[in-house]
Amino acid sequence: MATIKADKSQKTFVITGAAGGLGWAITECLSRKYTAEFLLVDVSTEKLRQREAQLRGRGIRARTFTVDLANSLALAELVQSLQNEYPRVDLLINNAGITHRSLSTQTSSAVIRKVMAVNYHAPVELTQGLFAELKAASGCVVNISSMAGWMPVLGRAGYCAAKSALHQYFEVFREEVRNKGVSVLMVYPSFLSTMIEQNALDGDGGRARHQRSTVGAVRSPEWMANQIVTAWEKGKGRWFPKDISLIGAYLYRLAPTTFLKLLRKRFQIELAAASNP
Repeated sequence: MATIKADKSQKTFVITGAAGGLGWAITECLSRKYTAEFLLVDVSTEKLRQREAQLRGRGIRARTFTVDLANSLALAELVQSLQNEYPRVDLLINNAGITHRSLSTQTSSAVIRKVMAVNYHAPVELTQGLFAELKAASGCVVNISSMAGWMPVLGRAGYCAAKSALHQYFEVFREEVRNKGVSVLMVYPSFLSTMIEQNALDGDGGRARHQRSTVGAVRSPEWMANQIVTAWEKGKGRWFPKDISLIGAYLYRLAPTTFLKLLRKRFQIELAAASNP
């Protein structure tokens, strides 16, 4: 095994949902540019071990934490472990996410709670729990939100609600901690080609089997990761896609009736499939 890097200027990066998709793409992008210890959080032990081995094989310091972020006790234990072992956190990337494809009237409360727990409560609790460590490093919190937090996306009421809550919380948080040296980057992607959609829940908590509908370009996680790292390096507070989804967000605010009519047409096949699982 390769020798682990040692550098007095080494940073600490915490990345959730890091075993695959966008989380791993961000890890890869950062690892090519920065000397840091990567603390990778995910629900999949096997995939995390593979990622840790890949990084260590390149001489990069890495640790993994298998955590179900929907489990509040497991999340609290993660925060405690990080507090005990790491006096500073330079970058906290709240990337882990879960979605559903199901009509609001056919989505169980358990699914809504799980989607809220992973997409909203976990980022908030991690940020609160690690605030002293972020402050010590003049660190940054990067939250992977969604354009679904800005405008409704049919068949994803719980997901839209969670991302809207994430947006509002961290817009307030950013201003309240501005003079504490902690910054916030909110990222609002449109549709990405990642496992979050392939693992989307149905209304009962199983795997959604019907095809998804999309708005705007479907980007690769590698493309998105480069955009995120660049925005962070430039000290940006927000990142938006420059495609039709952004136009849709403006249309929703200026002419909501027109927007929703177009959205129903765009999603009619998915909605019909969701109505008849």
